[in-house]
Amino acid sequence: MQMKRVGVIGGGQLAWMMAGAANKLGVELIVQTPSANDPAVAIAHDTVFAPVADAAATAILASKCDVITFENEFVNLEALSVLAKQGVCFRPRLEALAPLLDKYHQRCYLRDLGLPVPKFFAVDTVGSQELGSGSDSICELLVLNKLDFPVVLKARRHGYDGQGTFIIKDAESLQQKLTAATPANTFLSNSVFLLEEFIPFARELAVIAARSVDGKVAIYPIVETQQEKQVCRRAIAPAEISPQVAAEINEIARMILNGLEAVGVFGIELFLTHENKVLVNEIAPRTHNSGHFSVDACEISQFEQHLRAVCDLPLGNSNLICSCAIMINLLGYETSTSDYIVKRQKIAQIPQAKVHWYGKIQSRPGRKLGHVNVLLNHQNRDEAMAIARTIENIWYPN
Repeated sequence: MQMKRVGVIGGGQLAWMMAGAANKLGVELIVQTPSANDPAVAIAHDTVFAPVADAAATAILASKCDVITFENEFVNLEALSVLAKQGVCFRPRLEALAPLLDKYHQRCYLRDLGLPVPKFFAVDTVGSQELGSGSDSICELLVLNKLDFPVVLKARRHGYDGQGTFIIKDAESLQQKLTAATPANTFLSNSVFLLEEFIPFARELAVIAARSVDGKVAIYPIVETQQEKQVCRRAIAPAEISPQVAAEINEIARMILNGLEAVGVFGIELFLTHENKVLVNEIAPRTHNSGHFSVDACEISQFEQHLRAVCDLPLGNSNLICSCAIMINLLGYETSTSDYIVKRQKIAQIPQAKVHWYGKIQSRPGRKLGHVNVLLNHQNRDEAMAIARTIENIWYPN
């Protein structure tokens, strides 16, 4: 049976960008999201206004659609499992999400699959039995786990766009950050954290992969991502890496999706060290910022691929239709209400530049407001970076 009505939990830009693909495939999108101002409300066939973790609202969503998928990971799996037992169809299935939503559990899952990951361990907040109460015990834990400063501290749940991720340079800073773990601090309110090895990488890479109901896998070109303040600023497709590294990453993607028996698109972030060693950083069980280039640069976008997978349609061609593409995120740099129309028009005049604006009303520093894809007729990283700088010089104030 072809799924014609797709419920989407989450109404941000990732759901909004499914609209073109939904129209092409004859699919109706019904969105569960908290605010009438959320981007996907404008394109939804119907809307359930509620927080994404509200399982009672998801029951209402289920009554309106054939299958439910996810735009973000901020869901309550335990509550949703009641609906799954009642026959509600989730794609990806809840069992595929279960090892991924907590970053520590995700690390353990990847390690147990035999995949290369940074060294890591879980750490409780200050005063707990595991951490103790002073910097000496922190240092002992680091030595025990063969880690040295700098280290990376991550909130195990609800971190995104670099929020809840901290690079820690010494024991005193780590102690201070853990002491700040209070309920008032959203990304520090979890009782436990993940502490992991800092990787002095040569490149950060990402790959978008999709898996169908019948187990077929489609993999997009691997991209190089460039972060600033732990937020992705740019993605260049394809990444300039050796065929051996590309083959290894593609095999990692297949192992992850097949191991999870996933259905839909997943984003996988990786580190490439100076010794050409690949390490898996994080998995997002949904469409992903690093795959936005595919909307203009590939035969089938990641959003169409995701809908094809969850609706049990054949997967499409994930190849590039150009030699190279660069995606530049348009991030908020101020707190204001503006549509930045003059800047967007100026960027749109750049040859082969396609501006995607998410229609968000409020800007704040670091918020993803839109992105630009630029298609190039030959692979040249220096040229791609020059175009990125031109766009960023228009977008960001000097």
